[in-house]
Amino acid sequence: MPRLPTPLTLPPDRSGPRTLRRRRRREAATAWAFVSPAVLVILGLSVLPVVWSLLLSFQANDLVTPSRWVGLDNYRALRQDPNFHQAVKNTVVYTVLYVPLSIAVGLALALVLNRQIRFVGLYRTLFFVPFVISATAQGVLFSFILDPEFGAANSVLHRVGISPQGFLTDPSQALLVLVAITLWSGTGLCTVIYLAALQDVQQSLVEAARLDGAGRLQLLRHVTLPALTPVSVFLLLWQTIQALQVFDLVYVTTKGGPLGSTTVIVYFIWEQAFKEFTAGYGAAAAYVLALALFVVAALLRLLRGRERTPRTEAAAP
Repeated sequence: MPRLPTPLTLPPDRSGPRTLRRRRRREAATAWAFVSPAVLVILGLSVLPVVWSLLLSFQANDLVTPSRWVGLDNYRALRQDPNFHQAVKNTVVYTVLYVPLSIAVGLALALVLNRQIRFVGLYRTLFFVPFVISATAQGVLFSFILDPEFGAANSVLHRVGISPQGFLTDPSQALLVLVAITLWSGTGLCTVIYLAALQDVQQSLVEAARLDGAGRLQLLRHVTLPALTPVSVFLLLWQTIQALQVFDLVYVTTKGGPLGSTTVIVYFIWEQAFKEFTAGYGAAAAYVLALALFVVAALLRLLRGRERTPRTEAAAP
């Protein structure tokens, strides 16, 4: 019978308290030496700009001459600015239309693509491809397609007997067209996430519901949708944040026009800071947007907490 190897053991540490403290200091210094580059990057690119912009929101600053402290005057001016009110209204309308539609369409596509059909992998790829296309490329593409004089969209409408449309040049249509463009590109993310979540739905629950005589709609309502609730809350938060921060598509396609019908909050901030050179006023608008994002996140967090509480209580004996 072969001998077993002798286990290796470390000798007991007989160092004194001072030696242990010096060793811990050296270990802490070594650890900070490794993480300090990342900490400096985070401080320089996120924390310091946030603090600086907060201070800037209380100043009158044109990015050229020395700034002047004005306190809450920028925020008071925002409350009375009709252009800011229009930007807030456009952003709210855009968010209210885009977020539920993207989630609903993404869920519907995921339910269809979760079945065993031919070329399902190809279909999944085709629905996700628009999401990876940059908003700048989307804006350029649809600016050509929706051109009121030479675009392909009006050419198709003319062939079917519909009068030409203004699309991005019509104040009554421009914001809705932007919502449609974003749906074309943003629904793919919801589809992929819902597809992944549908794979985790317990098949035992589905089979039990079928044995009890549940149809497709009953399965969807009582089994699938409750299982997808955490994913739906996440998508609701994610899509809302993305909608409130929309900028590049507006900048490429309409530049806030026509007649301010597509001016959203982020474009308004950019316009005030880098076009009108009122950086303090733009910073104040940016912090209004940050407060709105914080409120949305807090409400959704509260909603998710309430959704989890009944489950925990039900699981308790």
